[in-house]
Amino acid sequence: MSRILLVDDDAGMRHSTAQALELAGFAVEPLPSAEEALALAGPGFNGVVVSDIRMPGMDGMTLLARLHETDPEIPVILVTGHAEVQLAVEAMRRGAYDFIEKPFVVQDLATVLRRAADHRALVIENRRLRAVAGKRDDVEARLPGRTQVMVDLRYRLRAIGASDADTLIIGPTGAGKEVVARTLHDISARAGRPFIAINCAALPEALIESELFGHEAGAFPGALRPRFGKFEHARGGTVLLDEIGSMPIELQAKLLRVLQERVITRLGSNEPVPLDVRFIATSKTDLAAAVARGTFREDLYWRLNVAVLRVPPLSARREDIPLLFLQLVRESAARHGLAERDLPPARLSALAARDWPGNARELRNQAERFVLNLDPLDAADLPGGARLADRMADYERSLIAGAIAAHGGRLRAVYESLGISRKTLYEKMQRHGLDRRLIVLPADTGEDSD
Repeated sequence: MSRILLVDDDAGMRHSTAQALELAGFAVEPLPSAEEALALAGPGFNGVVVSDIRMPGMDGMTLLARLHETDPEIPVILVTGHAEVQLAVEAMRRGAYDFIEKPFVVQDLATVLRRAADHRALVIENRRLRAVAGKRDDVEARLPGRTQVMVDLRYRLRAIGASDADTLIIGPTGAGKEVVARTLHDISARAGRPFIAINCAALPEALIESELFGHEAGAFPGALRPRFGKFEHARGGTVLLDEIGSMPIELQAKLLRVLQERVITRLGSNEPVPLDVRFIATSKTDLAAAVARGTFREDLYWRLNVAVLRVPPLSARREDIPLLFLQLVRESAARHGLAERDLPPARLSALAARDWPGNARELRNQAERFVLNLDPLDAADLPGGARLADRMADYERSLIAGAIAAHGGRLRAVYESLGISRKTLYEKMQRHGLDRRLIVLPADTGEDSD
């Protein structure tokens, strides 16, 4: 059954509408804020979001934009006052499924919801069928790349995603560890439940246990009322422990107990609370080395080191850089409502030859600057420190790979744009170990037989 996320800061309106929709046969989850809806509605969400436009904090228009950054095909229905109809029309131009004006008849809302739910069910089923047929799916859309390291990462991610195993994700800064974690959640059976990300390096030391485990009223000075912790707030869903190596050693023992027993105890209470969550941890450092230094518990390391995903740096997948950059440019242009700008193959190739210490995050920032015309990429630097012959060979290889990506794998266009013969192109591709199937997506190569 499709789920309905009903977002309204007015408690009376929220509960009365939810009750009426439940009587009409819908599974409704009433939510007081847009932030809670974002935690529940990921790319695998099979349902519809209904949101008031005017709310404190994040409003309905911002919620629409944020949801469509995650998945542009999530149906969002906006509830608007009479004076806001023009605003709602603008929201539909931005991708809202429909809007309904206050005061409304619940039967009218139910009719729109049924259409939206049917539409979403078809979208989800089409994605499933494409995945079964071996075509590009959500996982490949989020983690693009034809190099073997990325193919292997997606294979392992899908295999682990089908289980409920706690997972450790290892990779350098900016490589996309949180994207991998979110993808893992969204392809799991927990996709419709909360995804709660916790930055272990930024937890306030004085309140760290209260933040994670919650507390009862009077547990400490200032605790005037009971409060759920982040672990309990994620019930039924996934908890991401970002940079777990930064977690204080004293707290690691308590986390180990939670992982083993799946219960928590709020501060100020002796009552254990069952915890149904999946834990995903990320680390940019070698946790085995941290164990050797005594800064990370060995028993916790082995508890986490069961299902492991390693996210490669861009330096390990240079052939993917032109394709990834083009995708980031498309996404940025769509986000800012700007036309895509052409990027000469030579400049695209030069990107693959550059060092990217910030990995995918740095490449995304470069794409953003290019789209906003803050950096025209007129002088992409080549890596230094190598022999001239090696640098020339690297540049030639990246130039050809960039041209293949820029022309969608159409080799005739590639050798014509490079001013070389077909035979010369084939020889150079063979010498550099280039395979156009590893540089472009399969759907992009449906052209001439060259």
